[in-house]
Amino acid sequence: MNQNLLIELQAEELPPKALSSLSNAFSQGLYKSLEQQGLINSNSKVTSFATPRRLGVHITGVSAQAANKQVQLKLMPVSIGLDAQGNATPALLKKMQSLGLGEEQIALLEQKPDGKALALFLAQTQSGVTIAQGLQTALDMSIGQMPIPKLMTYQLDKNCAMPGWDSVSFVRPVHHLIALLGDQVVAVKALGLNAGRRTLGHRFEAVEAFIDIKHADDYEEDLLKRGAVIASFDKRKAQIQTQLSQVALQAGEGLQALQDEELLAEVTGLVENPNVLLCQFDKAFLEVPSECLILTMKANQKYFPLMNAQGELTHQFLVVSNIQPQDPSAVITGNERVVRPRLADAQFFYNQDRQHTLASRVESLAKVVYHNQLGTQHQRMLRVASMAQQLASVLATPAEQTHVVTAAQLAKTDLLTDMVGEFPELQGTMGAYYALHDGHSEDIAHAIADHYKPRFAGDSLPRSDVGCLLALVDKLETLTGMFGIGNLPTGDKDPFALRRQALGVIRLLMRPPFHAMRIDQLLECSFGVFAKEFDFLVEKAKEELYQFILDRLAVTLKDQGYSPAEVDAVLALKPQCLGDIGARMEAVHSFAAMPQAAALAAANKRLTNILKKAALEDMHAFSVDKLKEPAELGLHQAMTSSVKQADEFYQAQNYTASLQALAALREPVDVFFNDVMVNDPDDELRRNRLGLLKNLHHSMNRVADLSRLAH
Repeated sequence: MNQNLLIELQAEELPPKALSSLSNAFSQGLYKSLEQQGLINSNSKVTSFATPRRLGVHITGVSAQAANKQVQLKLMPVSIGLDAQGNATPALLKKMQSLGLGEEQIALLEQKPDGKALALFLAQTQSGVTIAQGLQTALDMSIGQMPIPKLMTYQLDKNCAMPGWDSVSFVRPVHHLIALLGDQVVAVKALGLNAGRRTLGHRFEAVEAFIDIKHADDYEEDLLKRGAVIASFDKRKAQIQTQLSQVALQAGEGLQALQDEELLAEVTGLVENPNVLLCQFDKAFLEVPSECLILTMKANQKYFPLMNAQGELTHQFLVVSNIQPQDPSAVITGNERVVRPRLADAQFFYNQDRQHTLASRVESLAKVVYHNQLGTQHQRMLRVASMAQQLASVLATPAEQTHVVTAAQLAKTDLLTDMVGEFPELQGTMGAYYALHDGHSEDIAHAIADHYKPRFAGDSLPRSDVGCLLALVDKLETLTGMFGIGNLPTGDKDPFALRRQALGVIRLLMRPPFHAMRIDQLLECSFGVFAKEFDFLVEKAKEELYQFILDRLAVTLKDQGYSPAEVDAVLALKPQCLGDIGARMEAVHSFAAMPQAAALAAANKRLTNILKKAALEDMHAFSVDKLKEPAELGLHQAMTSSVKQADEFYQAQNYTASLQALAALREPVDVFFNDVMVNDPDDELRRNRLGLLKNLHHSMNRVADLSRLAH
């Protein structure tokens, strides 16, 4: 009879940021291993539990022993086991003897293909593993494969250690191991501990010091009632969200806690029985930029700032406590006392930083190394400013040209401020505040604030053309420099976030006024700036960087739902302007769904192959007068109307209509390839037909390389 299984590792405080991933890996590892061993079935359900001091797993429908199964045991190749007359060789007899089998059982052996030769197989019944055997295997595997951020090696308690154990390594010391199948303890061992039924509840509020779980199904309820612990990570997280909303509503009309999924997950990993309390700080601190105060409260104290209906920071904040005292005033006062020096530090940094202008910090960038092969931040600033000036002269108004150069000169100076030194996450943001304080325009300040955007997939673009231009050249400078010195991403290693930088360039180049800008011209500009200082293998690096950008674009388009063939068809043309990529993709996607698409794609592929093999001197313009076969005359007549119409749509950038207009060519193209010999022995006819096909190939592949759609 199947029963339910409970596993728990009760440990010291686990790292909160990694708690959810550790829990998922532990539960999925156990489930998959037990499933592979035949101890659970497809109807079994797994439930994960995770608190700061435990990882738990509950699995339904677990067997005490897996079913027996038939296996085929390979003994040896037939050529070795049997002689020419089909009798057993000494080698086979010896093998049978080692398995405890006699000569009479040789007749039971089966001959089956094994690769290129026949082999002898013995059918055997293999006993299913017991739950103790299977769970031990599952525990060893799942613990060994957990994504532990940093292993901790610790000494075992000699009173409970297994003989021969001195120390073990895990994310944190583990004190109890529970393994219950129904109400019975499963005899397994892990991390130096023998399985039992004992665990610990809340460190301060548990009703009982030790909790013995009688049945696997009692675990969650026992922990809550006797241990004051909400074992489910998701339920605890939902309760925190509910309490945050309720307390914020009680604090004032329109108030709500700052929405931050990462902070919520981290706090959920810090408490076992949450209790949200309302606190406040001195309103004088609100003179400091809200980003500084919010980051201080989030990063250092794990507090939830309260925002008003306009999205502005208030002087109130919420604390998620792990205890439920009858009088919470001491907890509230303590948290208010703790946060004050943190906010005072932020206020001090802000006031100190404003005593020096950003412009006065520019020369000091020469003391900050950007990269040992690419110089200092000051050198980098000069390159960015030079690139910005060159591009702005083409794309921007005179006022914008001045603003973007000024912003480029000041954008990295906030790296030298005390506030950014304490909170690197505020780079750009603080530069904007200090720029406004120094008397610079909002356009310059916004560009400084936004020049790191987009920081991640889905992030917003800079709010102005000046900001977009600065963001573009800043990312382009990084990419050019790194590709110039050969510092390319490898595998999952990308320390300078070049993939993200390339995605940012792509998004910016799809936005006006950059949508018509050619990538090759951009790279010519950026590599030209570097050429004044460095001796790069420019052409090689330029080609590698261009292909890298296309590869990132391909990933982005596939993520949007386009097929690999559709993406390949558009990017095969090596586009230089990205502004119309979306329209081209939509056109190809619509064309691929047409009934004529497959035949035209196949014909296009045949066209491509024919033209590839043709000599360059054969690529002459064709003459209508030299067309004589009905099929080639019919193709030319169809091209006269369809290609002309497709070209008109193409010029109007109606790419979908352009491709659809080509659909009328399907039948005449098929007839041409069936009835006409392109490589005619007559050189004049052959060259004329190749010229016709060259025109057709050009017209069919202006939007995309349709041959890439052929299966």
